[in-house]
Amino acid sequence: MYFSPYTGPNYYVNVPMPYIRQQPIYWGYPQTTNIENWYQPMQVEDRADNMGFKDQGKQPFVINIEDAAEKNRTFRTAMWTGNHLQVVLMSIGVGESIGLEVHPNVDQFLRIEEGQGLVQMGESENNLNFEKRVSEDYAIMVPAGTWHNLTNTGNKPLKLYTIYAPPEHPFGTIQQTKADAMAAEEDHNSSNQTYFGRTPDEWVQYTDFLVRQGLEDVKRGINPTHILQEFILMGVLVGKGYSPETAYETVEEWERTGESKLLQQSKNM
Repeated sequence: MYFSPYTGPNYYVNVPMPYIRQQPIYWGYPQTTNIENWYQPMQVEDRADNMGFKDQGKQPFVINIEDAAEKNRTFRTAMWTGNHLQVVLMSIGVGESIGLEVHPNVDQFLRIEEGQGLVQMGESENNLNFEKRVSEDYAIMVPAGTWHNLTNTGNKPLKLYTIYAPPEHPFGTIQQTKADAMAAEEDHNSSNQTYFGRTPDEWVQYTDFLVRQGLEDVKRGINPTHILQEFILMGVLVGKGYSPETAYETVEEWERTGESKLLQQSKNM
């Protein structure tokens, strides 16, 4: 007579017996035809869906950003908008791009979580002299005032998240497709014309610091030619993405250090 040794769960053995045709004896073998069902990890709800795609801004918030970015299917969804920065999920379709754009006063960070693409940057929209191939785990830094674009060159959606400092899009922005994003931009422009992201009145308010500094120079009796030179230069720097305060300090330093001999000469006229 033969005895079957115990071989542990999920195994089977044949037990030969005299005068009887051998039959397999099963020891707790799982009854399934799909090997993928042998191990079922705990299902975790889609975090993006669990949020309801709502902006969680200005509240303490923690999330697996890689998981959220890979699961996001919208062209653009703001997931956290604060006073000084904004975190946005993006999914760029095959062959599509974010679109050539510039943020005069916003530094931008992008991180690729899935897919591959081509990033282009430059000082003007007609001079994108910086190009780099990017893929999963690549990070992109875009200085304020830099024209840029990111194109999906792969065969699947390009998944990423981007950080704007300060925020670029309205609180709670959700744009399912690029067409939706373009339509929203057109609606915004038609109702409130902007120039490099600001209305004329917003530009007046933004440059108020420079106006006040110029009036102070007038009170001090500084040569009008010198004042005009300084503040036209500051206006050029603001157009390049400098803040008014930084533009003022930069031009003043050019004069103070002698980097600009012409500014020193005009001040002493």
